[in-house]
Parts: sequence; structure tokens; C-alpha cells
Amino acid sequence: MTLNYKAQNQFPRHLQQVRPPQPLQASTKAVHGGATRSQFSELSEALFLTQSYVYESAEAAESRFNSKNPGYVYSRISNPTTKMFEDRIALLEGAESARATATGMASVTAALMGQVRAGDHIVSAKTLFGSCRYVLEDLLPRFGVEVTFVDGGDLGQWRKAFRQNTKTCFLESPANPTLEIYDIAEIASICHEHGATLVVDNAFVSPILQSPLELGADCVVYSATKHIDGQGRCLGGVILSSEEFMRKHVHDFLRHTGPSISPFNSWLLLKGLETLPLRVNAQQASALQISNFLSDQEMVTRVIYPNHKDHPQYELVQKQMKGGGTVVCFEVSGGKSSAFRFANALSIIKISNNFGDAKSIITLPSITTHQRLSPELRAEMGIPDGLLRLSVGLEDVNDLINDLRNALRALS
Repeated sequence: MTLNYKAQNQFPRHLQQVRPPQPLQASTKAVHGGATRSQFSELSEALFLTQSYVYESAEAAESRFNSKNPGYVYSRISNPTTKMFEDRIALLEGAESARATATGMASVTAALMGQVRAGDHIVSAKTLFGSCRYVLEDLLPRFGVEVTFVDGGDLGQWRKAFRQNTKTCFLESPANPTLEIYDIAEIASICHEHGATLVVDNAFVSPILQSPLELGADCVVYSATKHIDGQGRCLGGVILSSEEFMRKHVHDFLRHTGPSISPFNSWLLLKGLETLPLRVNAQQASALQISNFLSDQEMVTRVIYPNHKDHPQYELVQKQMKGGGTVVCFEVSGGKSSAFRFANALSIIKISNNFGDAKSIITLPSITTHQRLSPELRAEMGIPDGLLRLSVGLEDVNDLINDLRNALRALS
């Protein structure tokens, strides 16, 4: 028996939905959006740690399952705390619908696999997070889905890659870890000309700095583990789209395969959203200062930051983004051995493989997030052994610059 999509995502009568006046700015939506209160009128969002739900009678259970009486039936499918998170992030993104998942990769996998079957074809930008590349390059072909990789910045390659059986396209912009920027509006238009959809991974900049749905994308995915949590506490993901896209491609896939987020993690992500605009704006301001500092250093051979004027897609950044984001990539003289010495000499900035955190993090993609790729493929994607990815946190920017300066001295 299949529950009606809309019915199972409605609130039971004992939950009062809070409806502040519209329109609201992003920072207000991040604090109040999607909030509901129980009969206890709590201020902070309630945490519903429950697997299933109680019915007043067998008749009530029957009506709940056949959608005559909307409400919750099982937390693998929906949960009041998770619903609040979904509604809040949907408001920030400007989406009709959102579904939370256990991780960002669960969101990517569901958004793609929910659209295709054996014999279908996908077009994807080639520069991707290593696990995204695995799903497209290794996993989907096992089930008869072909994938063509293109240079994401070359619109001609996108056009040439389409076939009659192309169902969807995928890209990250900014791309991980090269921070390439792709023209989402143009690529979406090309997709729609060929009857395909476009899925955009927006994790590197968050809904505060870029709105792919407004640019024409059909679906946006996030690793909520990154900026949305932003404090290194939990895993999570989210898929955002129109109601029609969610009902047609995502809802049943999630319902029956079960990549469900914990209600506790949904609650943490709700708390993370409250400070998301403040954190992202502060972090990107520091990131720009750091990119300017690194550009002037003799031992730094290349700096990549979207809002830096020497970025190859700087004009496109100004067109489709509201800022450069929180991540700076750069290379130091001497390749991998120098990159190791540099990272090991840092004090405040920690070596880890996350980004979007309140703590500043340095990563060497060639040995971490993209280590499973061949050296030849990494070179094709623009990921040399000495590339460093710096996720700028909330520390004082002068302390971070001094930390970087001291580490550069270790290379002299």
C-alpha cells in the first residue's frame, strides 16, 4: 500500500504550524522557517525521537495508511522534526519541496538513481567529488545506465553529449576541489532543449550564495554535513526540487530504500540553519582576504578563489553567485612533499577532509577525497599532487593569515 505523497507530509492536528508574515529575508527564514509547535508551545523546535506512531484505533490506522487522515506513520518515511528541517531549507532555497537524507551522498545517489533505469544515459561534468565520480562511473553502469563525462565549462561538449536516451545531467558548481564555475542557466537550458533534467550539487556555497533552482536547475542536492551543520557534529543530506519532480523521481525511491536521516541529526541541522547566513558571510569575507594574501606569496604558485579577479570564470561568478564561498585552493612550490611540509607546519588550521566547518581545515585532495582516482584522471580534472584545499572557518582572519605565513616559512 502506498501513502499519498502530500498527505504523509502534512502535520497532524496537534502540531501548530508557525506562519510568520511574508516576504522574509534569508536570515529570518533561517531562524523561523518551517517551525511548528506541539501542545506544549515550546520555543526551541521539539525533537521527536520515535520510530513509529500510535493510532487511536484500528480504524484510525487504516485511514492514516489510505491517506484519508493525513499524518505520520513511520520515521523512515517522515518525522515531525525532520519535516521542520525540510520546510526550513526549502524556504531558504526557494524550493517547493525538500527531502532530508542520512548523508550528502545519499542525496546525490537518490536524485540520480530515482530518474533512470537500465538503458538510460546521463551527462555529467567530469570534475567531481570522488564519491560522486564513483556513483556515476562505477555504480550506475552496473545497472545498465551509461554516463558521458564532459568539460563542465565547455557548453559545446554538453550539447554534443546528448542522446535520445539522455534522462538527466549532473554538475557541481563550484566544482570540488578545483572551484571551477559552470554556467548553470545555460546548461539547464541545453538540458531542457533535449528533454533532460539538471541536478546541481550546491554544497560548496550553500543556499545563501547561490540559487540553482532560480537559474533553471530541476533539482539541488546538498551535503548538509558541510555548511548547513557547519560545526562538525553530524551527517546529513537534502534534496530540493518542485513538488512534481519530488513525487515523480525521489519520494518512492527514498521511501522504499530507506536512506533516512536521524531525527536527532535533523534537529542539529535545524540549529545549524539558524546561524548559516552569519557563518557563511563571515567565512567568505575571511576567504577573500586569505586569497589576496596567498596571491602575494613567493612560494605559492597558484591561488583559486571564485571571487578573486584572476579566477577564469570571475565574470560568471558575479552573474550567478552572491559571493565567492568559504573555500580557497592553492599550490605551493615543490609539489606533494612541499604540500606535506606546509600542512604539517600549520597550528590553528587542522588537517582534515571536511569543509564548511567553523574550524579552518586544510585538505590535500590527491591523497584524501580524490585518492581513488588514477593520477592520469586527477591530472585531467586539474588536481595535481600539490593542490591544497583550505576551508576557511570562523577564527580571526589575522590569526589564520599568520598561521599560513608561518607554514610558508617552513618551505623557505
